[in-house]
Amino acid sequence: MTSVNLSNFINNTHHQFLNLLNQELKFDKQIDSWMLMSTPWPILSILIVYLLFVLKIGPKMMENREPFKIKRIMMVYNILQAMYNLFIVSKIIVAPGIYTYLIVNVCNPVESESNHHFRNMFYIQSWHYFISKIFDLLDTVFFVLRKKQSHVSFLHVYHHVNMVITAWTFLRFIKSQQGVVCGILNAFIHTIMYSYYFLSAFGPQIQKYLWWKKYLTRLQIIQFILGIVYGMGLFFYDCEFPRLFAIYMILDVILFLYLFLIFYKKTYKEKNT
Repeated sequence: MTSVNLSNFINNTHHQFLNLLNQELKFDKQIDSWMLMSTPWPILSILIVYLLFVLKIGPKMMENREPFKIKRIMMVYNILQAMYNLFIVSKIIVAPGIYTYLIVNVCNPVESESNHHFRNMFYIQSWHYFISKIFDLLDTVFFVLRKKQSHVSFLHVYHHVNMVITAWTFLRFIKSQQGVVCGILNAFIHTIMYSYYFLSAFGPQIQKYLWWKKYLTRLQIIQFILGIVYGMGLFFYDCEFPRLFAIYMILDVILFLYLFLIFYKKTYKEKNT
């Protein structure tokens, strides 16, 4: 291949990629003006401060300090997180006609009055979901302040940073109602997870009833498997869902599944050997 042909191939590929992006990206003046949505810089700033604190500044600050006693603060945080995620789930599942609408139109949404109503609901709840992912960053901050730096694993940090970026990107550029299924499932899992954290803070008298912790991790793994199957369905059945984002979603969830399987094996399987 000559340099001219190679240059033409690169230019054509670049042009086709930009056209594909232009077809798949969606913009809405109202949604894009919501808090933290107009530009990525506030979110990137939050994530940079987060990473600097949990990986560098925080551990250095706590190096010669006693762990902070923040049990009550964490209990309040966990119950509020459980309630917020429950709010995200409940606003969708209690809406009249939502089940029929999702079953019939989740692959190929139709333009109708009900579609407009549900779509607005999905967008609002997607914004709340995005905000909940920012609040989730405090999980790691509490680990650092309690001198539990061993908990600040690659899986933990990657998961939190990735979820913030993905949630923001989805609402800012994708705006597809098909994503509500994954968001609601994830919010449901987080409702159970933060409820567990809240109850476990009461000590041994309650912890003995929390034998179901490992099943919570299994639920997260099942969530990822369902997410992969769902993403592949959106891609292969041409469900009017952005194909580039579908590919990203599938690969991203596969990575999450792999990392969580390693965590599950290390945490539960090795303890039983």
